[in-house]
Amino acid sequence: MADPMETQSKAAAIAEAQTGKHVLDIVEAQLRRLGATHILVTGLPMPNRPIDGLVHRFRWADERAGGIERSDLDTEDGALMLGLMRNRAFVWDVTVGDMEHSELFASLGGETRVVVVPVTETHPFQAVVMGGGAHLEAGSVELSNLELICNTAFRRLIDLGVLSTQRPGDLSARERRVLELTALGKTASDIAGLLDISQRTVHAHLQNASAKLNASNKTHTVVEALRYGQIRL
Repeated sequence: MADPMETQSKAAAIAEAQTGKHVLDIVEAQLRRLGATHILVTGLPMPNRPIDGLVHRFRWADERAGGIERSDLDTEDGALMLGLMRNRAFVWDVTVGDMEHSELFASLGGETRVVVVPVTETHPFQAVVMGGGAHLEAGSVELSNLELICNTAFRRLIDLGVLSTQRPGDLSARERRVLELTALGKTASDIAGLLDISQRTVHAHLQNASAKLNASNKTHTVVEALRYGQIRL
């Protein structure tokens, strides 16, 4: 079982680290202790936006013939989408079906396990830390400790200026507020009165948010805004 004092020590080391490399080295070492042979630490892009510039560590050898490079990452890769599924760390047993929808999974070279750690404490910025390996093992305590380390790491990367919490395609503050009120059941008339703007402006904000989130209607826009961390209820 993981030693909580050791985890606190690592979190403290991250908080005192002076370079992004040092921070990422600590995260990678923790993943490798759990049996990970493949490592990915990356921000998650908004819909229809590239992942370039958001990847901070990519140690993901391709076990098949050929290779997978950082530049090959697809924002719609099924493995990356796991980072948007939940708010807590979990272990995913990769199946043959998963490999059909993910180059990252396929490159592992066979059925294996992946630990997925959604980074949730850098709102509205979203990130995910992943480690894959045939012999990976992580219980509830190890997952909780890993969450602490990964969230601490991303906060430190922000403090060091290694990454910005602003992503291309993020909603504006007013677009977020309009969507939050919409999610709470407020009508355009209600929102216009609360924010002292016209109903036409309310609809414009909703349309802009829908376009940024690649959503098909108002309900879909709210769902996607929640999924991509743009609003919270």
